[in-house]
Amino acid sequence: SPRVARSVLRATHPLVEADTQEATLSPGALAPALFFFLLSSIHLYLDSGTHNPEVAPSKAMASSILLKICEQRKKDVLAAKEKVSLDTLKALIGGSKTQYPPIDFKARLRKDAANGVSVVAEVKRASPSKGDIAPGINAGEQGLKYAKAGASAISVLTEPTWFKGDLPDMRAVREEVANLPDRPAVLRKDFLIDEYMVYEARVHGADTVLLIVAVLEEPLLKSLIAVSREIGMEPLVEVNNDEETKKALRCGAKIIGVNNRNLHDFSVDSSTTEKIMQDNAAALAANDCMLCALSGIQCRSDVQRYTVMGVEMVLVGEALMRSSDPAALIREFRGLGDTVLVKTCGFKDPETAVHAAKAGADFIGLVFAEGSPRTVTVAQARAIIDAIRTRKCVT
Repeated sequence: SPRVARSVLRATHPLVEADTQEATLSPGALAPALFFFLLSSIHLYLDSGTHNPEVAPSKAMASSILLKICEQRKKDVLAAKEKVSLDTLKALIGGSKTQYPPIDFKARLRKDAANGVSVVAEVKRASPSKGDIAPGINAGEQGLKYAKAGASAISVLTEPTWFKGDLPDMRAVREEVANLPDRPAVLRKDFLIDEYMVYEARVHGADTVLLIVAVLEEPLLKSLIAVSREIGMEPLVEVNNDEETKKALRCGAKIIGVNNRNLHDFSVDSSTTEKIMQDNAAALAANDCMLCALSGIQCRSDVQRYTVMGVEMVLVGEALMRSSDPAALIREFRGLGDTVLVKTCGFKDPETAVHAAKAGADFIGLVFAEGSPRTVTVAQARAIIDAIRTRKCVT
């Protein structure tokens, strides 16, 4: 019946159907409508890459979410401009430098990365893929916990519809950490699609913003990077594949975050960072780019796997938001907790030492004592040290 057809459509395609009006199908229109619906359903079923609907949304449905978010943010920006014009925001930038003096995001990350890895801790109330995570959290208090535990930066979701965040959340975090010595940088994480949102971020206390390559055409991405720098912010530019990475490099990105979660199907592949690092190592080094791993980081071993690749920063959200002791988890990620450290010793060639590092060794030992079968020369030691240091290990 028409009612059954509508019910099945709502049950199997809730995201697609959410914004449509219920319409009664006449008996004559029912047969072709059902045929079209079944054909579409089969296509989505096969295109999803899985026959288990609980594993992940299909690519088409996930793309619909991404499109909906960006379209909604465009509406949000138009509404915001009616209340506060772009010219007014620009006029407030001077005052924001006094009220919320920015810090150098890249320098702050590099400082902690020199001692292992920088951790960007995220305040996230909810997400489209996971639903509510911590909707009632006090953003300022959560940010302060992160800061005191040694986070290099605090990422704050400010998208209100799907992530349930807002600019007051970010401002609350900024004010809580403002007077801490060597405070963390504050990142506005959102779907920025207009320069208005960049100025808005700075006025509300951000030190940096996230720019997602997947939702920005190249001229706009280049423009938003330039605007960010003009007002004292080095942006974090997010990529998910080789094409997006090359686009980010062409636009002059200096801090590139590899999102291990594909925004088109919400799957997480931890090898994404490694692939991008390997395919673009020369260009990243030539442009003095910091590489950061985003998404899918749950424990210290995840962090170690990335640092061996040469990653200098990791961003962690859900694991911290769900943790009963986020401060302890940050210290664990940074290797500052009670984690057992492993030293391996007696290496005589770079290949074996690098293999040990990739296997998870924290320290590499070299023997200089004369008479030992494991003694190395200065030249051998230098070759081993150079190979290990390129992977951010300690000798």
